[in-house]
Order: sequence, then C-alpha cells, then structure tokens
Amino acid sequence: MELDARKITILKTIIQTYLETGEPVGSRTISRSSDLKLSSATIRNEMSDLEQMGYILQPHTSSGRIPSDKGYRFYVDEIVKEKDAALKERDAEKAELAEVTEEKQSENSLMISRVDRLEDLLKQMARILAVSTNYAAMISGPQYNRTKLKFVQLSRVETGKLLIVTVLEGNIIKNSMVDTAETLDDQELLNLNILLNNNLTGLTMEQINLDVISKMKQQAGEQREVVDMVLNEIAEAIRTNEEDLNIYTEGATNIFKYPELSDRQQASELLHTFEKKDELKEFLAESAAMEEAASEGKKNGIQVYIGQENQVQSMKDCSVVTANYDLGNGLRGTVGIVGPKRMDYEKVVGTLRTLMSQLQNTFNDKKNGSGTG
Repeated sequence: MELDARKITILKTIIQTYLETGEPVGSRTISRSSDLKLSSATIRNEMSDLEQMGYILQPHTSSGRIPSDKGYRFYVDEIVKEKDAALKERDAEKAELAEVTEEKQSENSLMISRVDRLEDLLKQMARILAVSTNYAAMISGPQYNRTKLKFVQLSRVETGKLLIVTVLEGNIIKNSMVDTAETLDDQELLNLNILLNNNLTGLTMEQINLDVISKMKQQAGEQREVVDMVLNEIAEAIRTNEEDLNIYTEGATNIFKYPELSDRQQASELLHTFEKKDELKEFLAESAAMEEAASEGKKNGIQVYIGQENQVQSMKDCSVVTANYDLGNGLRGTVGIVGPKRMDYEKVVGTLRTLMSQLQNTFNDKKNGSGTG
C-alpha cells in the first residue's frame, strides 16, 4: 500500500485532532474536520489501511484511532520540511520572527537582553522556553567539542616547578603545576614556549598525533621530557573541559499537565531524570553530534526524537525537540524541549528557532559591545 494524498490528509487530520483533544479520533470526526467529502465507511477503510501500515493505533476495540510513533514521525518531518522551505523563500529573520506574536517576541527579547553572563543567559532562555511552550526545557552549557588549543605558556614558579597555563578555544584557561628534574633558564623557557605554540596552536587533541609529538620531542632535544609532561597536562585540560558539561533545566513539573505523562511512577522517573541530569548530559551530547552531522554546518537545525527513538528510558513516552546553538569561538551547546508525543510540534519548532536566533544575536551583540562577563 502507498501513502497517497487521501491517506495523508486523513492521517494529518487524525494527528492534528488528537494533538488538540488528547482523545482517540473516529471516522465521523474526520468527515466533519476535513474537506474530503467521503463517507464514514470509506474513511474507516482508509483508517484500517493506515493502521495496517503502522501510522495509527486503535487503543480500544470500540474507540477511534491515535497516532503511532511512525505517524508522529511522518507529521514532524512534514512540518520541518515545510518550515525549511518557507525559510528559503523568505528572509530568515522575518521567517523566524513570524513564529511568535510581536508582543511575545518583544517580551522574550527584553528578558534575554537584560542578562549579562552566558550562564545566566542560558538559564533565562530555559525559563522562557518552559513558559512559552508549557513543556520541560533543558539547555547544555557550552561544550567545547573538538576543542582547539589557543595558547600555552610555561612559567617558572620556583626551582624545579613549572606553571602551565593552557588557553583553550573560547578563552577557557586551565592552570596546572608540574615538577621538573632540572632547572630551566629564561632562554630555555622562551625556546620551549615558542616550540609549543608553533606546533600546537589551533590543533585539537585528535590532531596532536604521534607525528606531531615525535617532531616536537626531536626539536626539544634535552627538554624532551618537559615537552612530554606539558603535552600530558594539555591533554588533561582539554579532556576535563570537554567532559565538564552543565545542564540547565526548567519546567519539569509541566509534565503533570498531560494525563499520558502524569502516571505517578512515570512522572517520578521523569523528574528524577531532570534532577540527576546524568542521562540528559549523555543524550544532549549525542544529539549535538548527530545534529551537527545532519545539518552539514547549517545553524538552527532541528532534531525531533519521538517515543522509542529517545535513548533515555524515562522519556520513551515523550517527544524531545533539540537544536544546536553556536556562539562562535568554540561556544557550542544544545537546547531541548521535552513534552508528550502529542506536543504542538509546529509551535515548539517555531519558538525554538526564534529563541535560538535571539540567543545568538544577543550574545554576539554583547561580545561586540561590553562582553559577556
């Protein structure tokens, strides 16, 4: 069987009606809601086909139908496709601003513009998303994926001790102290600093391979052991920085507003996930990698995970919509909205895109002005 135009219309009507009511949808409702002008019997036959194809389910023998995860997936893909096409036809900023009312947009923009620090900016954005959508929101703090080394400075603190200052992409500074078996004079320190920065500046940890290390040790001569210690400290600085992922959440209790998620045990598991955040960190990190690969460098790409597509066990009955933000200088992270499978996908995608754009514009304005603090 093929998903022809008539079946698509019926499927969309079922999904849109279920999103609004939360109740199974019957053939009579479809005949009243659509322009198909088909008999209830014909609609029931089409619904039977859609059920056989896996797009809808009949929860009870005498009830109407509800969308399956496959049905939601088709619906979401259509929404994203339509919005992507609209963005190509119109100016990107106008298309994004059209997703919310001017009053709400002005309010959100004002709230964001009052915040100075990036951490506070992300927390504020999470609150805005939770209030705007009536779902739960989560945002990962900047994760320095494939972090590049910006600069390294060796300084002698006292005899036999070196201070290593490692500056990473995004102007993140990591300090560490190492003991050396020999005392280095000023000229030797200068030569080592030149050697390290000439060979390592702009490289990620993956790019600092055996060839690079071998070449540096050869050039270092008698100080090859010092170079080896410094490289270990740089690797540790990058590793801990990439693992240090903060998650900001808001609106977790919004899940109680939706009957399908308000089961006591189910709600408790979801709240536990939002409180502990370990699974959220892993999920957002993997989502960021998948989205970056899928978007091929395009900003504000949207990923939607429906039901069983979610890797977090407590979210198997939820939908999660995510998008990456990129503030430049290595400041990258992911925004996610969690709600029932019958969430208002069109509103969520529009709100997410708008606030993502505002976040990036606000941060860039602050960076070009007084800075983020």
